[in-house]
Formats: sequence, C-alpha cells, structure tokens
Amino acid sequence: MRICEIFNSIQGEGLTMGAPTVFVRAVGCNLRCSWCDTGYSFEGGTEMTVDEIVDRVGDCFRVCFTGGEPMLQPDAVELIDRLVGKGIQVVLETNGSVDLSGVPNDPLVMISMDIKCPASGMTDRMCWDNVGLLSPKDQLKLVILDDRDLDFAVDFIKGHDIGCPVIFGPVGGTERLEWLVQRVLDEHIDVRVLPQLHKIIWGDKKGV
Repeated sequence: MRICEIFNSIQGEGLTMGAPTVFVRAVGCNLRCSWCDTGYSFEGGTEMTVDEIVDRVGDCFRVCFTGGEPMLQPDAVELIDRLVGKGIQVVLETNGSVDLSGVPNDPLVMISMDIKCPASGMTDRMCWDNVGLLSPKDQLKLVILDDRDLDFAVDFIKGHDIGCPVIFGPVGGTERLEWLVQRVLDEHIDVRVLPQLHKIIWGDKKGV
C-alpha cells in the first residue's frame, strides 16, 4: 500500500471534529476537484505493508483513513479489518466515486463520503449507489462554493432518502461560513454546517 503520510492530530472535519485521531493518508486519487487542497497526495509516498501501517498507528482511539482516495489501495479493506480488530474506530474518508459495497459493515467503521457539487467539476464521477449503503453511523459531506452548489446540494438531499447525518462545509474550510449558514436556514433543511477545525488552528500547514 502506498502511503503519503501518517500523523497524530485531532479530527478537523465532520461528526468526530476535535477528537484525537491518527491520520493514514494514502497516495493517489481518481478525481481532480477544482478546489482540492491535498494534491500533494496524488503521487510519491512510501510503500508500506498492512503490518507496518498497523505498527505505526500503535494504540489509539481512532484512525482516519484518507487520501487522495484510500479505497483505490488494494489492501484497503484488509487494513480497515486489522484496525477494527484492535478495537480502533476507523473513519474512512472517501470521495464517493468508488464502490463502497466491500467496506466492512462494523459499528467501528464510519464511512465519511463526499458528494461532489458542480464547482468541483467531478459531479458526473459519483457512484450514486453508495448513498444507499450509508447508515446512521456514517456521514455524508458536501463542499459548497456558491449558490449553484448550494442549490444542487439542497435538491440532492431533498430528492434522496439519506440514512445518515449530512454536513455542508464551505470550500476552503473557513470562508463564507456566515453566507452558508444563512442559506441553510433560509432553505429550512436539517443539515450541519461545519468548518474545518484544522484550518482554523493551523491554516494550510500539512501533517496536522
């Protein structure tokens, strides 16, 4: 498995925001979102076995398995199984374009899945069947740039039976939060509007 970085921090996004987390960032992504802030993970990295990754992770509360797109790694499911076997919660951050039917259905596995809005340029790459795999322990995230994105996001959640919490976040993680909150209130939709906590604390610094 090709790994970009492994580091210990707090979760900056979603329902586990602020919680101590070891991040395992895999190399490679099949999408090229216009606003991507982790392009450095598209290539390079270090080849590691599942055993080596588990050893590096050590004893911890949770692991965020992210990328790039971690489900492109051939040993992704094996790594998730190994971590769950140690009693570690795994938050799988996936871009929504790869079939997730093989992800272990375990209480310790949280799927954190994106739906790419129009400004990303990647909306037509989504694997829409994944939405039906999400359960209350998972989360669905939509990153919003502008009114077009917000309109798309609102239509999407109103048009689908989504079985998990939905999170709206602004492109950049901290910009236009007031605008996004007001739009959500105006639309009268039950979603969470969340910033990226790590951007508030460290800015664009890597490995945190």
